[in-house]
Amino acid sequence: MKSFQRRAANRRDFILLACTACALPARAADAAPVILVVGDSMSAEYGLPQGSGWVALLRQRLAKQLPQASVVNASVSGDTTAGGRSRLAAALARHKPDIVILELGGNDALRGLPLSSTEDNLAAMARQVRQAGARLLLVGMQVPPNYGADYTRRFAGLFETLAREHQAALVPFLLEGVANAPDPTALFQADRIHPSVQAQPLLLDNVWKELQPLLS
Repeated sequence: MKSFQRRAANRRDFILLACTACALPARAADAAPVILVVGDSMSAEYGLPQGSGWVALLRQRLAKQLPQASVVNASVSGDTTAGGRSRLAAALARHKPDIVILELGGNDALRGLPLSSTEDNLAAMARQVRQAGARLLLVGMQVPPNYGADYTRRFAGLFETLAREHQAALVPFLLEGVANAPDPTALFQADRIHPSVQAQPLLLDNVWKELQPLLS
């Protein structure tokens, strides 16, 4: 009798364990990857009709290719790396992203801020992203040659160095194919700083090439 009871108890324990094990993958499969974009006006649709920026186009592409994914755009026009650093922790805690696309630094250069502070802010954000358990896609920017050859070279190299040091994916230059197009003015708004509606698919393609491996 005792042997029968032990066998019955063991059977119940096994069934409970099996049910628990079956439930866990189901919850994991239902988890939708979250992509958080933290950027400046290049990602915040500055001067563009709503829904036409590259982040909105990313949502549309993912809706077709990875419909369970979601995109949160936490970009702020005019933001610097210092501004992004000050608000990143709250965004990570609120949205719990799987991937963070960090597109900041251009306004630092426009304001003539020291490269050392830009690098320090971006490095701090990279560490926050990693500590939050998310993967990082760093979006690089370049400045016109009138800033001086040395500054231009060091600014562009800053993103490559940070990506290497923090094991981040890298978009070398967000405006590739736009700023260096045969007629680049045709792909910019009147201020000649912000890309036009026609340029947004090109920006998305530049980001997508590096984002797609992270999604898979």
